[in-house]
Amino acid sequence: MTEPKTLTLWRPCGPAELALVRESGWTAWPPRLPDQPIFYPVLNEAYATKIARDWNAPRDGVGYVTRFHLDGDFAERYPVQQAGGSTILELWVPAEELDDFNRHLVGPIELVAEFKA
Repeated sequence: MTEPKTLTLWRPCGPAELALVRESGWTAWPPRLPDQPIFYPVLNEAYATKIARDWNAPRDGVGYVTRFHLDGDFAERYPVQQAGGSTILELWVPAEELDDFNRHLVGPIELVAEFKA
């Protein structure tokens, strides 16, 4: 039997979002806030690190990089968005689709880096 195809994604986040992920047992991303219509995981660790280190940590005192895997077939519904330079790649998941997105995670969300202000 072959392993299912997965897409590895990263998500930079601050302490509030990480606390909610931890509360889920590392199995789900929390609902978006009213001013957050899009959930945007990124496609490479370097970009996630830059956001966590350079934006989240100065703003929140600490920034985190998480990694997770998504069912590859399901991931195809979200075209890759280039949000800047050639390595600034994201998936844009509408907030109202986040529950369905979470159901297609493969394995736990992992904490891979922490940056303090």
